[in-house]
Amino acid sequence: MWESNQKTLNSEISFSGIGLHSGVNVDVTLIPANSNSGITFKRTDLEKNNEIIANFKNVSSAKLCTKIENDFGASVSTIEHLMAAFYICGVDNLVVNLNGPEVPIMDGSAKDFVKIIKNCGLKTLEGKRKFIKIKKKVELKEDDKSININPTTNNFEVKFTLNYKKSPLIQNQKNSTNFQKKNLEEIYVARTFCLYEDIEAIKSIGLAKGGSLDNAVVVQGNKILNEGGLRSKKEFVNHKILDLAGDFMLSGARVIGSVECIHGGHALTNEFLKKIFSDKNNYDIVENESSSSKVRKILPIHKRLAVNA
Repeated sequence: MWESNQKTLNSEISFSGIGLHSGVNVDVTLIPANSNSGITFKRTDLEKNNEIIANFKNVSSAKLCTKIENDFGASVSTIEHLMAAFYICGVDNLVVNLNGPEVPIMDGSAKDFVKIIKNCGLKTLEGKRKFIKIKKKVELKEDDKSININPTTNNFEVKFTLNYKKSPLIQNQKNSTNFQKKNLEEIYVARTFCLYEDIEAIKSIGLAKGGSLDNAVVVQGNKILNEGGLRSKKEFVNHKILDLAGDFMLSGARVIGSVECIHGGHALTNEFLKKIFSDKNNYDIVENESSSSKVRKILPIHKRLAVNA
């Protein structure tokens, strides 16, 4: 079971790295925050109006990464792996200070973020956790992509089907994960990936300026170009599950439900979150993930976070 109290970091911690798409070196400091403050990104290189709440309503682009933006145009890109690390490690409240436009890509997974957080340790706060408990099936389909969520008793499960028809190496991969498992290492060490033949097209639209074999798995035909190959047989689909968990963290609280996604990505997940929260009949806000009897009559998560920002 998830613990009932909210958590933050024991102390400030810092790290640096290059942005995958911007190619800019960025310094990041994670700062502990109080109960009910959620996750906020702060662009320290901007003098004012530099805070962006980590919420699905603030996603301004979901092309090859998740980008959030405030009403004044301040933005932060590629937040999904860091958000997934917060999800996996149990971080609820934090300020992420960074002096650039993009969270560092590190090795292309959430491994370094999880290690940094675990080494620092967590502090238990007085505030009780809120959980988003799915009440009925919600589904979204777009062409050959689909995503749905069904009610569960007390956990968050993800089943993902990846279909890369143009890659003989990747082809079809399936995996399922229960995020209440104690060991999620195969998920958080899974790296982002791309096909070799797509690199120039991605760069032509101004992305992947910081991409290299140090921070992404590159597939050419039947070969993995990275030294050492894959970290697991299902690294491709595991990374998609990691991305989905990071994007779901933008709900503002941990979701209780069972997700099934076929060939989805950041854009589909963001549209799906909008659909879930567009109808209050789809979910309850509860304080105890094992019971729907403790429903709190509070504002929807995205509005509550905006109030507390």
